[in-house]
Amino acid sequence: MAAGLPSNPLKKIQLVRPAHVWYKHADIEAAKRFAADFGFYETETIGKTTFFRGYGTEPFVLALEASDKAEFGGAAFVVESEEDLVYAHQSLPKECKATEVHELKDVPGGGKRVTFYDPVDGFPFHLVHGQSEVERRDPGFPVLKFNYPNEKNREPNKFQRFEKRPAPVHKLGHFGMCVTNYAKCYEFYSSYFNFFPSELVHNDEGVDVTVFFRLDRGKDFVDHHCFFFFEGPKMHVHHSSFETHDFDAQVLGHDWLRHQGYTNCWGVGRHVMGSQIFDYWFDPSGFILEHYVDGDLLDMNEPTHHNKAAPDNLHVWGPEVPPTFLQ
Repeated sequence: MAAGLPSNPLKKIQLVRPAHVWYKHADIEAAKRFAADFGFYETETIGKTTFFRGYGTEPFVLALEASDKAEFGGAAFVVESEEDLVYAHQSLPKECKATEVHELKDVPGGGKRVTFYDPVDGFPFHLVHGQSEVERRDPGFPVLKFNYPNEKNREPNKFQRFEKRPAPVHKLGHFGMCVTNYAKCYEFYSSYFNFFPSELVHNDEGVDVTVFFRLDRGKDFVDHHCFFFFEGPKMHVHHSSFETHDFDAQVLGHDWLRHQGYTNCWGVGRHVMGSQIFDYWFDPSGFILEHYVDGDLLDMNEPTHHNKAAPDNLHVWGPEVPPTFLQ
């Protein structure tokens, strides 16, 4: 069983938050239409890549690149300092093929980056610093007051009214991978980065097979997880997850996607680990993207939780887990 702490106490590369994800698509126009219907805001196209932001302050949270085939282009995390980029280039194992620190000239927000490749399965992973933030957008969410059986908060003769539209994306919350060697991946990411396991999931033999990592930011509150992975026969990205505003915004977005003819993967439901209300969709290339709301926040006072792998550990309400979600 993998321990809650790395066996190799290296100086760690300090990650601050997830920044964006990169996908490549053979049918880029279909991918761009889906992104708009999912609730992203298109910012600009540079070369073969179209960038989308949320209503938060990241310059972009999704990059869609025109390509000959559909492929995951990696996730990016903001690091604490440029020194972390230099240290990543110098200290990561040679099999990671870490690039030198380089300027981001052809992306919104600029900044600097180091890209490395997962030492087990070779998928790209990006570290960025110094990107310029953008002004927060106002999606115009209604101010809601809820009436409960014994607590009435909405004034008489006032109504709850909503606009039918996509669910506006706020930020990238997390992404997940299927990897071919869980133990080696766990050792690498927990040794070289300030990832900390919020949840470890084990099989019938007591061997850990899934981890939900959060960032160790001390007393700062962080999302329950920002990166997860589990072991399987073939490496692939499982999904990328984006926060929206609240349950109404989420279900309005669910209906919008359904009416546009897209394929729902799983949802709407509520997770156990992380507590998020989830809604997963297939994009036109078959990648899974998630809307979530109401996720848990943790600091380093919260220890690692250990759970046995079981369908009931994935959700407390909602549709049954579909076979396509567990692939």
